[in-house]
Amino acid sequence: MGVLVQVSQFLLSLSILILLHEAGHFFAARLFKIRVEKFYLFFDPWFSLFKYKKGDTEYGIGWLPLGGYVKISGMIDESMDKEQMKLPPQPYEFRAKPGWQRLIVMVAGVTVNFLLGFVIFTSLTYANGTSYLPIKNVKYGIYCDSLATKIGLRSTDTIVAVNGKTVTRFDSITMDIIFEKAKSIEVKRMGKVVSLPITEENLSAILGDSKGFIDAQVPFTVDSIAVGSGAEKSGLKKGDIIAKVDTFPTPYYQNLTATLQRYKNKDVSLLVNSHGQMHTLNAHTDEDGKLGFYPKLDTTLQFVHIKYTLLQSIPAGVRNTFATIGSLAKQLNIIFTVKGAHKQIGSFITIGKSFPKVWDWGRFWAFTAFISVMLAFINILPIPALDGGHVMFLLYEMITGRKPNEKVMEYAQWAGMILLLTVIIYANGLDIGRLLHK
Repeated sequence: MGVLVQVSQFLLSLSILILLHEAGHFFAARLFKIRVEKFYLFFDPWFSLFKYKKGDTEYGIGWLPLGGYVKISGMIDESMDKEQMKLPPQPYEFRAKPGWQRLIVMVAGVTVNFLLGFVIFTSLTYANGTSYLPIKNVKYGIYCDSLATKIGLRSTDTIVAVNGKTVTRFDSITMDIIFEKAKSIEVKRMGKVVSLPITEENLSAILGDSKGFIDAQVPFTVDSIAVGSGAEKSGLKKGDIIAKVDTFPTPYYQNLTATLQRYKNKDVSLLVNSHGQMHTLNAHTDEDGKLGFYPKLDTTLQFVHIKYTLLQSIPAGVRNTFATIGSLAKQLNIIFTVKGAHKQIGSFITIGKSFPKVWDWGRFWAFTAFISVMLAFINILPIPALDGGHVMFLLYEMITGRKPNEKVMEYAQWAGMILLLTVIIYANGLDIGRLLHK
């Protein structure tokens, strides 16, 4: 059921983003009286799931959910319609319009995606504000997984700097390490500041650690229990504290979740503190290594919460949008400059798994905003077959006054499509490999 919810959220988000992106191209083209022959959600090689024609445009839904497209008359695009390009330009064709109009048509899709990201970020900021955990408020210490322990971190450490730069927000530490390509982190340990080196191997491993190599430790009690779960069958009750799983102490929630990962679909012994009385329960975990209860986390960790007025939300939305663009640019740089980083890229499977397994509109819209900005960023890269590739050729024409050779554009389009297809196949292969070795 959880996977179905993830897939549903992913397809809804993707459909919204594709439709709005392609609508940007569509309405810009219609504004300048350029004919749009097709408007498709998803790709339709060989056949489509649905289509109908109104005026000069065929509207449809394809079966391959890797994107969408509009086919604009007189433009070398994914359709590779060579026959049309051999004929003299018609007044309603893209190639017959002045350069500035064609430029607006080409950037309209990414503009819509950038604006959509901004609008969602602004709306969420106004509705929910922002929260963060100051490092000074991490009162129970940090949870260190095996990678953090290998680097030299201890649960009693307080991280104070990354690459010599002071950090104040706990949730920014991992991204600071990655984006700064940190060579060291500084921690306060027993009253002294200790520097821990970060190797390129460490950095690559942090990139691949989807669960985060550090976390703020927090005590917990059992709250609600899922019907029919291993927790219910074991006799676990609301308010219970799980002190041990077999012989492993679990004083914090992070200890519990990490320990249960060793016991996927297995019987475990739980030492439980039930209102001061210690007793042992036998439970069975599910295939994800979960008992089937919702925790009540200690609420004494003091998060800083900032509320915004509508006017304050607008610049905050702008900052979030540009911060997302900046992080994407840094990630692209890391892929080409950090050893092994290319192995961490993902496909639609990775994106889909990022959605929660329960429907959460707040997280849905937050992630949709991120994907919207990401699609705009990727699409504007100067790669043939993407919007940025068309813009590149168009800018060449506007600057030099000469149209690029149509054969050159055709070959470039093919090269761009092959490159994109190669990346998609490679990313999907990595995702499938991760699923098989899970």
